[in-house]
Amino acid sequence: MTSSTAPVTRDWDGLTIPTAGTYLLDAAHKRVGFVARHMMVSKVRGEFADASATITVAEDPMQSAVSATIQAATINTNQADRDTHLRSPEFLDVESFPTLEFRSTGVKSRDGNEFVLSGELTIKGVTRPVDLEVEFEGVGRSPFGQDIFGFSATTEIDREDFGLTWNVALETGGVLVGKKVKIEIEGEAVRQD
Repeated sequence: MTSSTAPVTRDWDGLTIPTAGTYLLDAAHKRVGFVARHMMVSKVRGEFADASATITVAEDPMQSAVSATIQAATINTNQADRDTHLRSPEFLDVESFPTLEFRSTGVKSRDGNEFVLSGELTIKGVTRPVDLEVEFEGVGRSPFGQDIFGFSATTEIDREDFGLTWNVALETGGVLVGKKVKIEIEGEAVRQD
């Protein structure tokens, strides 16, 4: 936490952004969710309850970095039998692979408050490159004197690229679980130094 007289923001390329420093994802103000197709006709939504991230905002914002860890066993789709199946070796195999990991490799400015955060996502021991479409939501100081900023991010992955290949063919054609999974992240980050 910084003192109340330290600057909270700075201007960069016409955008008000946080000052350089280390920020942690606020556990009380985050959602790490996903959407997958079910039976080719509907969508199933879920989230991971336990996720942490360290965001290092650099003096040059394009040198900023993110590392994140998601506890695989905290997956929740609001259906106990499905969640048990998703934790099993047929999907996430949470006993052998307790975490999902993300490490950024670069950031690019897109337009205004939109950025592309490139990185490596590891699921079930398999690491693949991904690009997150990030929207910077704003920066400020909380009533408790904490410097914070908000963001949202999305990407789409092919779950089979990460060894999540379980499926069932349907009599009517298609499969029970779609290959594409949309990842949706929203959060606030709080300054630590």
